[in-house]
Amino acid sequence: MLVSVVKKLVRSVGVLLVVSFATFVLMYGNGPGIARGVLGTRASESDVRAEVVRLGLDKPLLVQYGDWLKGVVTGNLGDSFFTGQSVTSALSSRVPVTLTLIVLSLLLTAVASVLLGVAAAVRGGWIDRVVQFLSVLGAAVPAFIIAIGLVFAFAVSVRLLPATGYVSPDQSISGWLKSVTLPVIALLIGSIANAAAQFRGAVLDTLSQDFVRTLRARGIPESRVVFRHVLRNAAGPGLTALSLQTLGLIGGAVIIEQVFALPGLGDLSNTSAQKGDVPLVMGCVLVTIVVVLVVNLLGDLVTAAVNPKARTR
Repeated sequence: MLVSVVKKLVRSVGVLLVVSFATFVLMYGNGPGIARGVLGTRASESDVRAEVVRLGLDKPLLVQYGDWLKGVVTGNLGDSFFTGQSVTSALSSRVPVTLTLIVLSLLLTAVASVLLGVAAAVRGGWIDRVVQFLSVLGAAVPAFIIAIGLVFAFAVSVRLLPATGYVSPDQSISGWLKSVTLPVIALLIGSIANAAAQFRGAVLDTLSQDFVRTLRARGIPESRVVFRHVLRNAAGPGLTALSLQTLGLIGGAVIIEQVFALPGLGDLSNTSAQKGDVPLVMGCVLVTIVVVLVVNLLGDLVTAAVNPKARTR
């Protein structure tokens, strides 16, 4: 088990280095272009060359990446090219908002998708049809359309929940819950639909195995067969699908934060990319990679804990 965890950690670090380096090369490959973007189109060539030197963009890319990597290790991700604000400071105020949406959505998706997937596979009937309909609906309807519909239904028509804005839990727990309810629901609909369909398929495949028929023939109660044996064996594909939902949730959060005017990582990455604020974009990319890798690692660990056969991989 320990060897498997170490291998997964090493693999995660390797992925982090490869993706961050590829992104760094794409973002920092045009030093004069970055300098002109900072100074403006009317800047002279001499000013652009001086700005390239000031920003350290005249160094070889490998040296620049090495300096950036040292900053990542020490917690110094540089400063914004436009505002001069520390990237670490900017991220520290934005990341908690996005992580709130992603963590809440993942937890609720895990619970709801397992219950719906198992019920659809075991019971069938109308529950199965509802899960299949939701999977099609979640794949067909974009998250921002769902978000706009929720705003009209619960913020404009009924005025039950706020349409925009974010309240920190330090200020008010009830205000925080109200401010994240609609964004989380908008992310949940598509996420639950996809994950529940994956759990349904995994449970159906496991129910057709010979060992399940043997357990039933021995007179073991159906609930014990399903929750102690079938669900443990079906957990691998289901949790893998659930961990993959993290990418979808992060991508959806970028749009959802725009709809609900939330000061999160999505809003920061969008505005930074539009301005060409490369250090901030790299900081957003770094956080995104780390979140995805951590969730995937936790998914593998949970799968190994639930299903012993997965510990050998």
